Amino acid sequence: MAFAPRPAASALVAGVLLLVLMPAAAAAAAAGGVCFDRIFSFGDSLTDTGNFILSVPDDFPDPAKRLPYGQTFFGRPSGRYSDGRNLLDFFAEAFGLPYVPPYLGGGEFLNGANFAVGGATALDYSFFRERGVEPTWTPHSLNEQMQWFKKLLPSIASTESERSDMMSKSLFLLGEVGGNDYNHLIVRGKSLDELHELVPNVIGAIGSAITELINLGAKKFVVPGNFPIGCVPLYLAIFPSEKEGYYNKETECIEWLNEFTELHNRLLQEELEKIRNLHPDVSIIYADYYGATMNIFRAPLQFGFTVPRNSCCGSDAPHNCSLSVMCGNPGSTVCPDPSKYISWDGLHFTEATYKIIIQGVLGSYAFPPLSETCRGGEYKISQLHLCTDNNPTNTVTYDDAMSSFI
Repeated sequence: MAFAPRPAASALVAGVLLLVLMPAAAAAAAAGGVCFDRIFSFGDSLTDTGNFILSVPDDFPDPAKRLPYGQTFFGRPSGRYSDGRNLLDFFAEAFGLPYVPPYLGGGEFLNGANFAVGGATALDYSFFRERGVEPTWTPHSLNEQMQWFKKLLPSIASTESERSDMMSKSLFLLGEVGGNDYNHLIVRGKSLDELHELVPNVIGAIGSAITELINLGAKKFVVPGNFPIGCVPLYLAIFPSEKEGYYNKETECIEWLNEFTELHNRLLQEELEKIRNLHPDVSIIYADYYGATMNIFRAPLQFGFTVPRNSCCGSDAPHNCSLSVMCGNPGSTVCPDPSKYISWDGLHFTEATYKIIIQGVLGSYAFPPLSETCRGGEYKISQLHLCTDNNPTNTVTYDDAMSSFI
């Protein structure tokens, strides 16, 4: 990657980095408070805390409505697409804030709001329709989520002075978003050339959202890149090949898919640098989800993962994953210990993986260092909670609604 350094693969890397940061954090904590009061989050199922479930009818079939989703930490379905907490939850924990509630759930949003929706794209429906792709996923794109935020803003900051103060003291987590723009086309058999044509549009949508938030007074951003989709069990299952060089020898991930992700991330970083130059008073952190995740795939055993390329919840197909029997479908099963798996359902990660990724971002997988969001303010990283494992449900039933949760 162009900006984020890559440390040696070691199970100690994330933990050591966190421990290095914590003494300074403890001193700041002693003074009280953190450098921001709220988190506002935009994105898709990797950070959704319930918006998709709240946006569909009660009888809409979706896996996140029932166990085994949520089994590890919450002990019940929580609207998250994982066995427990997701990326946003660990960000909130790291900075000593409550979990960020879904916008569609209503409330006072004293500590921020989450606008992310499972299946959301960076681009609107109209973009895909113009290119002959009829959307079957959620209409709540990044632009729609931005409209939600602007609608909420007057209720939490009624005067210009209050808005300026609130915006400058909030963290804006913009993404990961854009991955679904590619995912929805990949599963529909679109060519690599068609995917490449999409990238500048996706990057433009992300950049426009950042600029709009800056114009509203935002000062602190974390903007993640995309994950290595060539390591996703679903894609490993549906795009097998015996061609030499098709898989990376070290990670066994699909090279062309990861190279495509690297293209997206490279152009995103270039866009962020342009925005930084235009707004030098704004802190924009690039969170290298790709690098933090690849560090796991290079040495999964050192992080405690004994099954790195299969999904925990799925079918008996290759990589425990198939389009016909995905997690929650009739015939699907759940592994006895999700903490040994990187992937939860073939598309999303386990809670254990999300935790390690965020620890990496708190360390060296961010540019500039994430602590720079707190320049001139106080900074605190709380101890991330240990994962807890309840007994999983072995078999569940669910009518397929795949397009709602990629």
